[in-house]
Amino acid sequence: MSEEQRRDDPGRQEEATDFEERLRELLAEDAYTIRPSPAPYPAIRRQGVVERQRRMAVTGAVLVTLAALPVGAYALTGRSAGTDTAAPTPSVSAPQRTAAKPSPSASPSGPAAPATEGQLLDGITYERAVSGLESCFAFDRAHTPPGSPGTNLGDSAGYRILLAMRSTGDSNAPGDGYFVVAVKERPTPVRVICNVKDGEGSGLNVDSGDPGLPDAGPVQPDANGGKLYMQSVLDKGNWKLPFRWGSIGRVDPSVDRVTVSYGGRTSEAALDHGWFVASGTLTEQVTLAPHIKGYGADGKLVYDSDDDKSYQPALP
Repeated sequence: MSEEQRRDDPGRQEEATDFEERLRELLAEDAYTIRPSPAPYPAIRRQGVVERQRRMAVTGAVLVTLAALPVGAYALTGRSAGTDTAAPTPSVSAPQRTAAKPSPSASPSGPAAPATEGQLLDGITYERAVSGLESCFAFDRAHTPPGSPGTNLGDSAGYRILLAMRSTGDSNAPGDGYFVVAVKERPTPVRVICNVKDGEGSGLNVDSGDPGLPDAGPVQPDANGGKLYMQSVLDKGNWKLPFRWGSIGRVDPSVDRVTVSYGGRTSEAALDHGWFVASGTLTEQVTLAPHIKGYGADGKLVYDSDDDKSYQPALP
């Protein structure tokens, strides 16, 4: 119908107007019924925390994957040259606690030493760990554009060394070396995992700010700690063995004891100023991540990683 015919016939004009209004109503109703499926909030929240914690350093054409996914692609440690755990390793069936030996003295101008000697593994001395940590800080300064976030790691004197152990190169990050894990609490909590090769820092992962999720339990495995107990996903099913591994995370003051089971063996973790540190050696390929348990002073189980929805029990 033409506009002239509609003007000449008021009845038809009113009918057309009613039809147009009804059509607009139907279109509006359809628009509200077409909605995206609800977003998986827990998964997005977990991924957001991991991405916030992720920070990589790249040298040459080799990407050093020291960021993880809820645990990620990882560089792991290999052949053992020293003690087997970061604290005494009891049998799986009957773990026993052993008094920790005193840690080496820290230099007044350097980072604090770990709580036990067992946290310095594979013949890595405190002095060598400090040197490696400082070389990673130098690596960070050299490879981070000025003014970008996270460039000010401070100096090593503000840190505490948690763990030092051998690392084994894989398809993603060739070349053997060693890891140094260090933390500081003030003014902002920072955790650094430093990889040293040929005496020089080759990459590091930095986690700073909020130490964990608001609803975190009394034990909080490090979200990027997989780099210490996994080899690259490119080498899945073909890891280099024997393989030195480590496991780290935060613990609440109420936690009196932490055990970490991996590859059929259970290690007693060292507790060091709000952190747990465990280590061991794998002699066979595994498919499951370390199983972590925490106990209170009364010996009761207060944390089990199998019940932690934010912890990934299977390896990628």
